[in-house]
Amino acid sequence: AIVAEALQGSALKMGAQNMYWEDKGAFTGEIAPGMLKDAGCVYVIIGHSERRQYFGETDGTVNKKMKKAFQSGLLPIVCIGETLAERESDKTFQVLERQVREGMSGLSNEEANKMVVAYEPVWAIGTGKTATPQQAEEAHKFIRQKFGEIYSPAIAEEIRILYGGSVKPENCKELMGLANIDGALVGGASLEVESFSKIVNY
Repeated sequence: AIVAEALQGSALKMGAQNMYWEDKGAFTGEIAPGMLKDAGCVYVIIGHSERRQYFGETDGTVNKKMKKAFQSGLLPIVCIGETLAERESDKTFQVLERQVREGMSGLSNEEANKMVVAYEPVWAIGTGKTATPQQAEEAHKFIRQKFGEIYSPAIAEEIRILYGGSVKPENCKELMGLANIDGALVGGASLEVESFSKIVNY
């Protein structure tokens, strides 16, 4: 609540890294959406690659969390992306389509228009590798096309798709200049004030 109070009147909004899909119950260690609302959160990240890799998140649980976020008045930032093995075996688009169709199904047009998608090439997180601008744009364009097929071209045009694979001041300008990249989901660089401020002020 202290952070939320400090942000009042500014352009900054607070978010959380995870959330459970039930309001209450015997789910020790989980974070209820009401707890996030009480703390002043506006956004919640769902399906981050580390949650999928280490904590058993699936497209099914991502879908339940995403829907609960909307029901609870929170805006979900849903993460999708392929692993190195999936990219090397030419399954990138197959994986992305499954994650969009199964992980983000069943939304109203209004909800689909409000949500945020973050493309995380898992092989480029914390490895020092970054997708080339061409690879990133290609993936973002594909994701946007899938939203157009599932919902509508108008929603596909408006939806915000962030890039989240080792964004740094050195590559931010080029990545953010691409047609289908609407912003960045910043990881490690956000822990360094100088690096993060350069990205934010770009």
